[in-house]
Amino acid sequence: MKVITVSGYKPFELGIFKNDDPGVAYIKKAIEKSLRPLAEEGLQWVLISGQLGIELWAAEVVFDLQVEYDELKLGILTPFLEQEEKWNEDNKEYYEYIMSSADFVDSITKRKYDNPNQFRLKNEFFVSKSEGLLLVYDEENPGSPKYLLETAKKKAESGEYTIMTISFADLQLIVEEEQSKDHFWTGE
Repeated sequence: MKVITVSGYKPFELGIFKNDDPGVAYIKKAIEKSLRPLAEEGLQWVLISGQLGIELWAAEVVFDLQVEYDELKLGILTPFLEQEEKWNEDNKEYYEYIMSSADFVDSITKRKYDNPNQFRLKNEFFVSKSEGLLLVYDEENPGSPKYLLETAKKKAESGEYTIMTISFADLQLIVEEEQSKDHFWTGE
C-alpha cells in the first residue's frame, strides 16, 4: 500500500478537550502501531482532511515516523477553504503548525463552506485517492466517521480497498500495555 487515508473521531466525540489529555498519547500510540508496519512495507503518503482530533494527532505520528522513514509524506486536503475559521485560537495555532509541516496542502473545493455536500465530496475524494483507510472508530459508537466508512465500504466491495479500524477495545489494550510498561519500569 502506497497511499492511506487516516481519519476518525473529532476530539469532543471522545470527550477530549485538550491536546495534552492523557488519552491523546494512547490514541497516537495506536495510530503509530498501525502505520509503522505500513511504512516498513513502503507506505509513501498519509492523507488527512485536517480536522481536529484523530486526523491532526495522526499528522503528529507521521512527523515522528518521518525521522525513520524519510519517504513517508503527509498530505492535507481540506474539504473547503478556511475550515479553521471558527475554531478557537489554540486550535487554530495547532492547525497552522500541522499545516506548515505537511508535505502537501490543498483544498478539495476551492471555496469556503457553503453546503454539506462538500463533506460527501471529501469522503469520495479520499477513498478514490487512497488504497486503504485507517479509521479510529467503534461500530457501537457511531459518530462523524461513519460517513467516510460507508464510502470506503462501497469501494472495499470491489476487493481493491483495505479498511483497518482502531476500536475502543483496541485503545483499551494500548492503555493496558502502556500502563504495564510503566509499572514494570517503576517497579510498582
